[in-house]
Amino acid sequence: MRHTPAYVMEDPDEVRRLIRENPWATIVAHTARGLVASHYPVVLEEDPDRISIVSHVGRPDDRALELGEGEVLVIVQGPHGYVSPGWYDGSPAVPTWNHVTAHLYGTPEILSDEENWRVLGELVDRFEERLPHPRPLSANEEYGRSIVSGTVGFRLVVERFDARAKVSQDKPDHVVDRVIDELQHNPTYGRPALADEMRRVHRP
Repeated sequence: MRHTPAYVMEDPDEVRRLIRENPWATIVAHTARGLVASHYPVVLEEDPDRISIVSHVGRPDDRALELGEGEVLVIVQGPHGYVSPGWYDGSPAVPTWNHVTAHLYGTPEILSDEENWRVLGELVDRFEERLPHPRPLSANEEYGRSIVSGTVGFRLVVERFDARAKVSQDKPDHVVDRVIDELQHNPTYGRPALADEMRRVHRP
């Protein structure tokens, strides 16, 4: 990412929170055929000593990504949105884009079939548990296992990360308040989740 020291996120707990709240990720690998990217949900493993995620890819994405053979980049994108210069205080300004993003680097470990089944079950449970009548993967185990056989599970222990929270840190408080208000309520470019992120940084 662009070298922007004022926006760097160094706290691993903040990166964990970002992953937890934004599980749809982009997996990028540099392969013998060039760059390859895929998109899958990820699950954060709750480990206080390291950042670790588990996920799966559908076959043949595992071969396309050369999964397990080298380092990959996993991009987690949090809330983001357009910020108009009209939301500032009238001084000369240009538009910008606020965002919260993390780049995670590591070499995937391929999971066994049974661990892949367990991880996929946890992934389904995470989203189903919010519904009034959850449908776990195990509800029809025979069918579930037939589908799981078409996937390859992996664990990525993050060896390093590069994360940014660009949320108007270079603006005075009264401008920040106006940007938050516009992101909360603007009918065209409102992004309430991004407004919440700005409050986290500016109003801890």
